[in-house]
Amino acid sequence: MTTGKESIIGNPLNLALLLAYQEGAVVSRTLIDKKVGTISVFAFAEGEGLSEHTAPFDAFVQITDGTAEINIAGVVHIVEAGQIIIMPANQPHSLRALKQFKMLLVMIRA
Repeated sequence: MTTGKESIIGNPLNLALLLAYQEGAVVSRTLIDKKVGTISVFAFAEGEGLSEHTAPFDAFVQITDGTAEINIAGVVHIVEAGQIIIMPANQPHSLRALKQFKMLLVMIRA
């Protein structure tokens, strides 16, 4: 497990170990935050989620562990470790952990 104090730039790291699950919580860590976009990792405890919202840009999601329920504009998708999904800009979406899960989120603001 990393402590969060190491530089991630120029160092090989294990994506699955960048953050730990916390009971009853959604944990996130931003890896890159630039004007043109962000890359973040999230860990969702079982039953936790993000309520319905929209974003002005497409969002690329890769599930790295567990299983997520991702609702996009009323269509429910079950997304498992190793799978990706793109949440389209300006479409309402929500996420819920059917089992605890981790994801990589890439948002390009262009």
